[in-house]
Amino acid sequence: MIQFVLLISRQGKVRLTKWYSPYTQKERSKVIRELSGVILNRGPKLCNFVEWRGQKVVYKRYASLYFCMCIDQDDNELEVLEIIHHFVEILDRYFGSVCELDLIFNFHKAYYVLDEILIAGELQESSKKTVARLIAAQDSLVETAKEQASSISNIIAQATNRRKQSNGSCPIVNGRWLTKLHFPRHSLTEL
Repeated sequence: MIQFVLLISRQGKVRLTKWYSPYTQKERSKVIRELSGVILNRGPKLCNFVEWRGQKVVYKRYASLYFCMCIDQDDNELEVLEIIHHFVEILDRYFGSVCELDLIFNFHKAYYVLDEILIAGELQESSKKTVARLIAAQDSLVETAKEQASSISNIIAQATNRRKQSNGSCPIVNGRWLTKLHFPRHSLTEL
């Protein structure tokens, strides 16, 4: 099982984290600090697997980012290396040649992708096409929600402008000034 995922820049800045095991905030900070020091100081020709606190850390450098995943001692390192590569390929396809700035400004989309690939620290979806389709559907939902929110905002703005134009007096409905609200009265027998 994958314990956590870290994306760290060459400068040691964290670009993305996902925790699948319970860690306190203090422990998370300590883990990030320790692993940043260990991974960033390793030579480029050294192995991509590191023994750490009774677990294994699998990492791979792509451009200026290190993609790191911490796994249990008995998990397959090569499988996790492929999961990292799979994640990077999907990000690359989604963003069109992904770079660090894409992850900084669109981190929520990177989380969408990661959440479609991994669930509870286990590989959920290995098909790039399926992940791409699901992410496109998510983007479509977000766009629809934005359009609906902007149309509601426009309706509110128009109502506010009408109220301002009438100088705070009662609004006009069907060409007549509305002075008070009239609700139909029902007798108890009708209800």
